[in-house]
Amino acid sequence: MATAAQLLKQKDRVIHSIEPDSPVLEAIRLMAEHSVGALLVMHGTQLVGVVSERDYARKVILKGRSSSETPVSQIMSSPVLTVRPDQSVRECMRIMSEKRVRHLPVVEGERVVGVLSIGDLVRSVLEEQQQTIEQLERYIHY
Repeated sequence: MATAAQLLKQKDRVIHSIEPDSPVLEAIRLMAEHSVGALLVMHGTQLVGVVSERDYARKVILKGRSSSETPVSQIMSSPVLTVRPDQSVRECMRIMSEKRVRHLPVVEGERVVGVLSIGDLVRSVLEEQQQTIEQLERYIHY
């Protein structure tokens, strides 16, 4: 089973983030620009939250707040669920399923080294299953 670190090696290592005092409108613009569903909320190098499209829909749109006047800190999810680079894809999927989140920052010590999405994990599991099927088919044919 692959680890978080192994999945990160296959990805673009760019970490998209925003400051907690930035307006929500800027967060939505950045998500659209980078085609991502969430941003890390960073105060300098410190991870303080995650803001997602879901947060925007539920905490701004449905509550009639202003996107340009509401700071990200008021709608972000915090404290942040994180994983270590050595944790398995299976552990990451369990955390995402139990906590109903779609993005997991990968943290080594105090440093964010990447972000895994539910799509990254599903893709990894499907690839592993396909390899297992191919190995079993080769075994059966010999």
